[in-house]
Amino acid sequence: MEHIAAIQAALPGAGLDALVLLSPHNRRYATGFASSDGGVVVTRGGAWFFTDSRYIEAAGAAVHGAQVELVDRARPMRARIRAVLDAEGAKAVGAEERWLSHAAWQRLCESTGRTLLPGQDVPDTLRQSKDDGELAALRAAQRITDETFSEMLNILRPGMTEQEAAAELVYLMLRRGAERVSFDPIVVSGERSSMPHGVPGQRALRDGDFVTMDFGCVYQGYCSDMTRTVAIGHATDEMQQVYHTVLAAQKAGIAAAKPGVTGRAVHEAAAAVLDAAGLGEYFGHGFGHGVGLEIHESPNASPANETPMPERAVISAEPGVYLPGVGGCRIEDTVAIQENGYRNLVNAPKELITL
Repeated sequence: MEHIAAIQAALPGAGLDALVLLSPHNRRYATGFASSDGGVVVTRGGAWFFTDSRYIEAAGAAVHGAQVELVDRARPMRARIRAVLDAEGAKAVGAEERWLSHAAWQRLCESTGRTLLPGQDVPDTLRQSKDDGELAALRAAQRITDETFSEMLNILRPGMTEQEAAAELVYLMLRRGAERVSFDPIVVSGERSSMPHGVPGQRALRDGDFVTMDFGCVYQGYCSDMTRTVAIGHATDEMQQVYHTVLAAQKAGIAAAKPGVTGRAVHEAAAAVLDAAGLGEYFGHGFGHGVGLEIHESPNASPANETPMPERAVISAEPGVYLPGVGGCRIEDTVAIQENGYRNLVNAPKELITL
């Protein structure tokens, strides 16, 4: 999936003649090709992908929307970038101001002979609205994650440690065709489940535990992200109430997720449910974040986002309640915002499951 034409169409509106992309995710968005190094230049009339000997053969076969050119010691990438910009007569040149370090920005200005302009909003804005190919990859990644959760229900048992459960998650996703995990899995149990980003440890699962599993994978470059909380043996009345309240909050936030609705409004729809139940103080993070080539990208469904959600954005929906010293619960789906509402990409069950 390459998006050269979309970037070219966006350049005039951004006041740019050309855009230099050096970050791995934006290079892949532009060309459809994944590499650990390289650079992309998109002008109003053309596009170039620069890479070294490690990737030149593969890029030549895979990249179709840009000219693929080799860089080496004799022809370094920054010099090649300048040559293209000069040949194209590109004066207003943008780059990724939020990704490049200050030193890298300065070097790029010096090597291109230009005062670069902020240009990161171009790919960041385009990436918020997924096309059909991107949505298909996101659904495929989520299908792997759904199947992994289903199998985990047959594996989790008292005595298994959090680390062992996390290892099973990784293995099951890779076995089903994932390229890699989209982030290190979170598996926390019992009183440790009150830590939203707790690191799996040697604590063994016990009867009466809530176990929160937050995990995802990458397929064709696109990420999945889901969280499920299950009970081992039984659940206390208190934690059952927490679970059902979190689920109600998630449903309220998802129902509010429509094109044109701000990220803040989506978050507040869920937070209002938790506030009404007296649990609002135990929900300390945003309702959700964008998911795509990166596990965290725009747009965010958070109190800080006053920007309307665009159509075809994909966001996580993950409210939680975390009671220090007692335990916690998070339920997370990934939803695509459509013209008349949303489509949930997650098919795994959400009712409280007791193992």
